[in-house]
Amino acid sequence: MTTTRRLAAGLCVLLACLSTSAPPASAADEPEQAPPRVELVLDVSGSMRARDIDGGSRMAAAKKAFNEVIDAVPEEVHLGIRTLGATYPGEDKRTGCRDSEQLYPVGPVDRTEAKTAVATLAPTGWTPIGYALRGADADLGTGEGTRRIVLITDGEDSCGLPDPCDVARELAAKGTHLVVDTLGLTLDAKVREQLSCIAEATGGTYTAVQNTDQLASRIKQLVRRAADAPPEEPAAVEGANRCAAAPVLTPGVYTDRQEFGQHRWYRLELLPGQEVRASVSVAADRAVNRDYGVLLRAVDARGRELVRGTDAGGGRTDAVSAGLRYPLAARDDVDLDDEELKPATTAVCLEVSNSFSAPASVKRTPGMPVELSVDVVKSPDRAYDTAAFGLGRGWVLLGVLTLVGLLAGLLWGWVSRWRITVRRTN
Repeated sequence: MTTTRRLAAGLCVLLACLSTSAPPASAADEPEQAPPRVELVLDVSGSMRARDIDGGSRMAAAKKAFNEVIDAVPEEVHLGIRTLGATYPGEDKRTGCRDSEQLYPVGPVDRTEAKTAVATLAPTGWTPIGYALRGADADLGTGEGTRRIVLITDGEDSCGLPDPCDVARELAAKGTHLVVDTLGLTLDAKVREQLSCIAEATGGTYTAVQNTDQLASRIKQLVRRAADAPPEEPAAVEGANRCAAAPVLTPGVYTDRQEFGQHRWYRLELLPGQEVRASVSVAADRAVNRDYGVLLRAVDARGRELVRGTDAGGGRTDAVSAGLRYPLAARDDVDLDDEELKPATTAVCLEVSNSFSAPASVKRTPGMPVELSVDVVKSPDRAYDTAAFGLGRGWVLLGVLTLVGLLAGLLWGWVSRWRITVRRTN
């Protein structure tokens, strides 16, 4: 009996050890998410010597803010630091416009090492913002996960090429969901215009900073924002130059690029009794001429136009949008909920075109950002007619209007006769 109890006790201990050491199956099966990555890009050009922030230099304010940010970086965020204008004090433009290097690699933060690296900085050279943005993009790498650049500068790019706005558009067009936020340490109008352009091209924000506390607070806010769960990103798609070659879309949100005056085609497959609802927005991420427009239209396989939506304007805009709805006529022998009775689908093509134009000095590539939203639903009412969508079936509408007109005529005649009778009586 004693031996049996010992064996049983040993078996229980063994099972307990196995149960505590083995990880849960669900945890082991979950894919590891890529950490959010942020790179701070700091202007260390000669103009950062200016003493106009809290009684000290702009460089001193930036160092103090960076130390606070480094202390507050969330554990899950991989942070890096890149400088521009930090090493070359000379007059050679070619050399000065390549003066950008990574000060601290993107990864888990060793707070002591990061602060030590920042402490060595001193205002030195040029302001190659475009070149530094390309370097920061490479530092952050590719793959899944949030990618964010926070640019802190007190001046506009002093090199000209590559143009920072063009670089921002190129980075956005790569489809890696990179966001660039910009912080200006001066209220200069040209600086504000350039930094706003960079931020708008990538879906980021621009902030004018006037004191150290505001600078530290804003950078910490942007770094924390990178750690937040990102919203579902639209799917990238490349529209064709004709309906027959267009990619087939399902309900969802899509992003594309479109040059000035370009036409982009996309295709949908509809069943009888279904309705497509689509909208498109084209963002003006660069200087454009005053008059512009966007057209979204649906056509059938033979090229016959079914319905269209348009929008146009003649002033400053950030985006122009248009939308449409088109129901495919229902059939009595079709039940969308019955797989056996479903017929073949009907192709409907969506064409997106624009009438944007720009001065010759404005770069045409990459194209402007396009966001296309598509939904396919069951038609709300079979009384809708595709030839008179939104008004009702033709004969029904005619009958209703005739009846209303007859009743209105009778009522008006009765009122007129009553008024005449009253006048004669008086």
